[in-house]
Amino acid sequence: MQTQARAHLAAVDPILAEIIKQAGDRELAITSEGTHFHHLLRTIVHQQLAGAAAQTIHGRVLGIYGGRAPEPAELLATPDRELRRAGLSGQKVSYVRDLARRSASGDIPWDTLDALPDEEIVIALTRVKGIGRWSAHMFLMFRLGRPDVLPELDYGVRKGMQIAYRLRKLPTPRRMQELTAAWAPYRSVGSWYMWRVLELPSSRRPPKWKTGAKPARGAKPKSRVKGKAKQRSKPRDRRR
Repeated sequence: MQTQARAHLAAVDPILAEIIKQAGDRELAITSEGTHFHHLLRTIVHQQLAGAAAQTIHGRVLGIYGGRAPEPAELLATPDRELRRAGLSGQKVSYVRDLARRSASGDIPWDTLDALPDEEIVIALTRVKGIGRWSAHMFLMFRLGRPDVLPELDYGVRKGMQIAYRLRKLPTPRRMQELTAAWAPYRSVGSWYMWRVLELPSSRRPPKWKTGAKPARGAKPKSRVKGKAKQRSKPRDRRR
């Protein structure tokens, strides 16, 4: 699928074609180990933490259950003090308990989740405390391998797009939709390459980026506004 996606993206977007050429044909990796419940549990544990600290706390949580991921009923039966002792904050304890409750009650349809459309999955997952639209999009991309996800709240994707398309400021979700319209049905792979933009040194950025290459076919050109634009404060980026 990803080979086909790269071919499509390169054909419809000359800027993205250059990015793919520079970054190479690396694959967007899908995480398949464990259950969907365990994957989201790990997501909550890792939120707002650096990699090493997150891994340590996650390991301590698993240690409560003999080194394995707990089932929802087991987590619900675990006293708060044990979860706090493992390193979870009080807020995260409430998050993982809400995830476990919704999983045990069937509120999250784990057995049929894979068959649902993307937006229905987002709705189901964001009912859980601590799981926002950003986390749901990461789940769709890196857990389920959905091909046409545009994580419009992700700072890295927005920053990569700002650099690649020579935008004066970070693009809004609406602007991102416009710029990536031609990427469909492979916006997940296109978004993944926006992260790769941030890894490329400026000396390796193709000349087209600097001379203002045309955006993807089907993208609407941004209208110019005469006069001095009013300065606005930078909006906060809600990533989770």
